[in-house]
Amino acid sequence: QVQLVESGGGLVQAGGSLRLSCAASGSIVSLNAMGWYRQAPGKQRELVAAITSGGSTNYADSVKGRFTISRDNTKNTLYLQMNSLKPEDTAVYYCNAQMRSAFAPSIVYWGQGTQVTVSS
Repeated sequence: QVQLVESGGGLVQAGGSLRLSCAASGSIVSLNAMGWYRQAPGKQRELVAAITSGGSTNYADSVKGRFTISRDNTKNTLYLQMNSLKPEDTAVYYCNAQMRSAFAPSIVYWGQGTQVTVSS
C-alpha cells in the first residue's frame, strides 16, 4: 500500500503565507510527477502547480509569482510554498502523485486534502 498525507493547511489573513507538505509512504518503487490541486466550494478541482521527477515545474496563471512547488526526492515529500495569499485561494488543497509500488503498476494517487482558508 502507498499513501499521500498532506499537512500545513490552516487559516491565514490575506497577504500571509502557508507551506503545504505532502508525504508519500509505503512500498514505493518510483515516484514520478507530482502536483497540487485545489477545489473551492461549488467549483471544479483545478491544477495549482505540478513538478516532474526531474524538477520541471508548471503553474496555474492565478498563482504564478506567489506559489512555489518543490520536492525532496530523498524524503518522498512534495511542498507548496504559498505567499501573498488572497481570499480567492481559499479551497481544499490536494496533492497527487504518479507512483509505482511493489504491488501495483504506475498509477495516480491522491491525498485526503487539507483546508486552506484566507480571510480578507
